[in-house]
Amino acid sequence: MRFDANYWESRWAKNQTGWDIGHVSTPIKEYIDQLEDKTIDILIPGCGQAWEGEYLHREEFPNVYLLDIAPTALKVFHERVPTFPVSNLLVDDFFKIEQTFDLIIEQTFFCALDPSFRMEYIEKASKLLNPGGKLIGLLFETDFGHDHPPFGGTQEDYLELFSEHFEVQVMSSSNNSIEPRKGSELFIILKKL
Repeated sequence: MRFDANYWESRWAKNQTGWDIGHVSTPIKEYIDQLEDKTIDILIPGCGQAWEGEYLHREEFPNVYLLDIAPTALKVFHERVPTFPVSNLLVDDFFKIEQTFDLIIEQTFFCALDPSFRMEYIEKASKLLNPGGKLIGLLFETDFGHDHPPFGGTQEDYLELFSEHFEVQVMSSSNNSIEPRKGSELFIILKKL
């Protein structure tokens, strides 16, 4: 099952946004802090409240694009960060966009997709990246044991899935996850092949 716009809109309407940690994730913030070229095109798919997007905007990265299938997510973000360019707020399906990017930031989007769509996600992420582009972020390394998001997995599963389209530069336990997620996240840096 692909969890569609209606599903995610209903989660927002019911205030069922448990994935939202309320601030930029520490591992992703520290990755952003070492980026030297602020002109790169960056996509954050399934961005929700997009705390990473807000942080990038405050750090003066001009080419950040926030994508969510749920209009409410981007509405809430825009109300909080009104100076963010409206043209870079994309209400769309990740699998349908065509623009290309230098960096995709993964933060709870992969785990929101039914696992049957994981290879499609990986292929699409590869197509959306420019030559040499990277997919970075966090993956859950845990079994949630249910039939609805979030969906977890193992490092071995992820290595097998991603290695067809990406050079795995980093895929290791995150040593600076937020307290509730300590020991259950992998930090990834994957370079498009």
